[in-house]
Amino acid sequence: MMATITSDDLAKNAQIYDRKSELKKFDESKVGVQGLIENGVTKVPHMFYYDRSNIDDFSVNESNPKHGIPTIDLAGIHDDPVLRDEVVRKVQNASEKWGFFQVTNHGIPTHVLDEMIKGVCRFHQQDAKVRKEYYTRDFTKKVVYLSNFTLYQDPSADWRDTIGFFMAPHPPKVEELPTICSDIVIEYSKEITALGYSLYELLSETLGLNRSRLKEIGAAESFFHVCHYYPPCPEPEITIGSSKHTDASFITILLQDHIGGLQVLHENQWIDVPPCWNT
Repeated sequence: MMATITSDDLAKNAQIYDRKSELKKFDESKVGVQGLIENGVTKVPHMFYYDRSNIDDFSVNESNPKHGIPTIDLAGIHDDPVLRDEVVRKVQNASEKWGFFQVTNHGIPTHVLDEMIKGVCRFHQQDAKVRKEYYTRDFTKKVVYLSNFTLYQDPSADWRDTIGFFMAPHPPKVEELPTICSDIVIEYSKEITALGYSLYELLSETLGLNRSRLKEIGAAESFFHVCHYYPPCPEPEITIGSSKHTDASFITILLQDHIGGLQVLHENQWIDVPPCWNT
């Protein structure tokens, strides 16, 4: 059975409970949604109720072959000029028509991808007392652990916690990183930086610019790892893990786990993006 939460329901709930107090209490606990699960919650708190009447009237297309997600093979782009020109054309087409594409043969070893996902899970699943040491809304810090970046502004909170790392241009010291995942964060950062440079070069070429132009103007100077964690939910029909949004970054390089759940909006349809693990 699907429960539908509407704006009228939310208005009635607002008369019953103090949302500001609930948000403050949750935030000051410093253990996020995972903390709710650890404390045995069986009902989703009101602050997470998602008003599904706000969902756009766009359909969901899960399998229509004409909406195949663009997938671009990066093998050989540094060695074969003819192949590289073809990849540049594919990147241009995908960027113009989708604003999104998947890449294969990107050069990052599978074990690094696997360990990065495991490292993020280890952080969020470790003892709450240790997690709390990193919980903050002070974005001058190099390591930021919190639940919902705009918790106090959004009409409903997402069922999600996040650990973030500001890795460039001034990376955190090793001792500032959580011990439980520090090694893989450093290794993954090196790998993703190299891939990022390659993508910036390809994007420069799609614009008819010198290959290094985007890097020269500083587009690649900084990056921020945003590592989301979605704890199991006792009432998934009431809330949502990630609401619709447009990333504010110049580009986003996304690593999905095997569970998936990502969708992109294309031609007024939400298209499922299955995880792609071909390296």
